[in-house]
Amino acid sequence: MEPENDTQISEFRLLGFSEEPRLQPFLFGVFFSMYLITVFGNLIIILVIIECSHLHTPMYFFLSNLSFVDICFASTTVPKMLVNIQAQSKVITYAGCITQMYFFIHFVGLDSFLLIVMAYDRFVAVCHPLHYTVIMNPQLCGLLVLVSWIMSVLHSLLHSLMVLRLSLCRELEIPHFFCELNQVIHLACSDTFLNDIVMYLAAVLLGGGCLTGILCSYSKIVSSIRAISSAQGKYKAFSTCASHLSVVSLFYCTSLGVYLSSAATHNSHSSATASVMYTVVTPMLNPFIYSLRNKDIKRALKNSLGGKLEKGQLS
Repeated sequence: MEPENDTQISEFRLLGFSEEPRLQPFLFGVFFSMYLITVFGNLIIILVIIECSHLHTPMYFFLSNLSFVDICFASTTVPKMLVNIQAQSKVITYAGCITQMYFFIHFVGLDSFLLIVMAYDRFVAVCHPLHYTVIMNPQLCGLLVLVSWIMSVLHSLLHSLMVLRLSLCRELEIPHFFCELNQVIHLACSDTFLNDIVMYLAAVLLGGGCLTGILCSYSKIVSSIRAISSAQGKYKAFSTCASHLSVVSLFYCTSLGVYLSSAATHNSHSSATASVMYTVVTPMLNPFIYSLRNKDIKRALKNSLGGKLEKGQLS
């Protein structure tokens, strides 16, 4: 393949899932429905947390940030895919591809950082309950979220700038439904050794580092729960962590599943299908996990909906 001057590159082709015309309406319907559920589900979580004063705690502050990030995460890839399906076009501009890749990496990293911040919050709540409000003060909570955003911005900026230095080839077809970093790097005709090293090193340091931090927090939490004498006390302590633990398991299991499936099959279309799990399904399921497994959220939803129904009946 011949290298092409960066100034001449104007667009990529996202091959997506299937070329079959009969499947396009079905794919559009499925992903449009999932996207609407993701946006409205996470938006409801955010609005309920803002509206209910008893949810103005560090745990729900972090949850509202996670819900906002999940909306942005899904919005990075799904709308463009829906537009391409509807317009029967697979084209994305060069600038659009780099921008999509930047925000995708940014929100994946931000998800990881917020999950470890939430794990630390649960660690303090269970292991140091008497000092919880002092340790998890508004200043620290705001600082933890701010640092998470800054780290994610720097992480995604590093990868994006390293891709911009590559000389791309004339074959600009991406066998995916979005501009995934690894797929874009493999379009290069120039040496990608440094990009590969940075990509895998960042994955190990960020993904592995965050997961290690979460596991350390939960090992301390489990030790503290085991020290509680009453069964009711143990259940109450564990129930405060159940939703977060479910979200962490879903996020890391789907991410690991995508990596293992792509490494085992070397099939780009299989990898694209597997990527749906953590790019679309995970953000969609998070609101259900927190609303079904969290008593405070369920109570707040009932009170909010009940109050609005009463107002409607009175009017």
